Amino acid sequence: MYKVRQLNPMESMLGLPSPVSFSIWWNGGSILGLLLGIQILTGLFLSMHYTADMVNTFNSVIHIVRDTPGGWLFRNIHANGASLFFVFLYMHIGRGLYYQSYISQPRTWMVGVTIYFVSMGVAFVGYVLPWGQMSFWGATVITNLISAIPYIGHSAVEWVWGGFSVGQSTLNRFFSLHFILPFVIGALSGLHILFLHEKGSTNPLGETSHVSKIPFHPYFTWKDIVGFIVVLSLFVLLGFFYPTILGDPENFNHASSMVTPVHIQPEWYFLFAYAILRCIPNKLGGVVALVSSIAVLYLLPFGSSGKVVPASFTPPYQLLYWMLISVFIMLTWLGACPIEEPYITLAVPMTVVYFSLFLLLVSVPTFWVKFIGSPSN
Repeated sequence: MYKVRQLNPMESMLGLPSPVSFSIWWNGGSILGLLLGIQILTGLFLSMHYTADMVNTFNSVIHIVRDTPGGWLFRNIHANGASLFFVFLYMHIGRGLYYQSYISQPRTWMVGVTIYFVSMGVAFVGYVLPWGQMSFWGATVITNLISAIPYIGHSAVEWVWGGFSVGQSTLNRFFSLHFILPFVIGALSGLHILFLHEKGSTNPLGETSHVSKIPFHPYFTWKDIVGFIVVLSLFVLLGFFYPTILGDPENFNHASSMVTPVHIQPEWYFLFAYAILRCIPNKLGGVVALVSSIAVLYLLPFGSSGKVVPASFTPPYQLLYWMLISVFIMLTWLGACPIEEPYITLAVPMTVVYFSLFLLLVSVPTFWVKFIGSPSN
C-alpha cells in the first residue's frame, strides 16, 4: 500500500497551479512583499539611532544621515521606499479593479483593502517622525479632523494627542504605532495570500478553474525576480541620485508651532483624498468624504453581479476604468495645488465624478450580462 507524501508549505507554494496567461500586472503582490520586508528591515536599523524626543528628534535624523555609517543609505531607502510601496500598491489595486478581482476573490479583496487602510495609517504616523515643519503641521491638521466626530470629537482628538496639542506624547504614540503596525500589515498579507490560494489566482479572463495552469516555479519565480531587479534599480536611482525628489522642502526645517507653512499638504499618495476633503466646506462632510474615498472599495463586491465580465470584452467598462484613473491623477494634482481658486472649485466636480465612476464600474458589467450576455454564452 502506497503512502501519499505530504508536501511542506514551501513545496505547496512553489507548485501552486497558476494560470498560464499571467501578465506582468500579476507581479505587484510579490513586489509589495519585497518592499514591505525592506521597509521593516531598514526601519528596524533606523529605530536604533532615532530619538523620539521633541528637542532632539530632528537632530537625531540629521545624526543618522551625517554621522551613522550607512545611515544616509538606510534613511534614503526607507523614505523613498514608502513612495515606491504606494506606487505598486495603487498599481495592484488598479489591476484588481480592471480584472474585477473583487468579484472572483471577494474575501481576498476585502483583506487587501484593509491592508491599504493600515498602510495609509503607517505612512501618516511615519511622516510625522522626522519632526520637520510639514511633519508637525500635517499631523496637526489631519488629527484635528477627528474633532468633527459629533459629541466625542474634541475628547477623542485630545486623547490622540495625549494633551491639548501635538506634542511629546503624540510623537511617542506615533513612533510606537509606526513600529508595530507594519507587523500587522505582514499578518494581514499572510491572510491575503491564504484566501488567494484557497480559491486560486485569477487570470485576465477572470477564471479561477485549474484548466490551462502550470506550476508557479520555475515559470513565474523568474518573472518575479525580474520585477525585484526593476524595484531594486529604482531604489538605486532614488537612493543615490535623487533622494529628496519626492519629499517636501519645508520638512528640512525644524518643527515650530509659532510658524505655519504657507501651504500645508500631505505626501503625494494622500493628495487625492486631501483634495476631496478640502473641497467640501462642511468639516464633518469633508471627513466623511475623505474616509469614503477609500472605504468605497469595500462596497464593490456587494454591488456587483457576482459574475466576472472580462474588461477585454466590455469596452464601456474599459472607458470608465481609464476615466477613473484620469480623475484620480487630476485629484492628486489638485491636492498639491494651493487652497485657492480655481483649484477648490475644480475639485468639486472631480469628486462627484470620482464617486460616480465607482457606481458605474459595478453597474456596467451587470448591465452587460443582463442585456448583452456573457462572453462565454
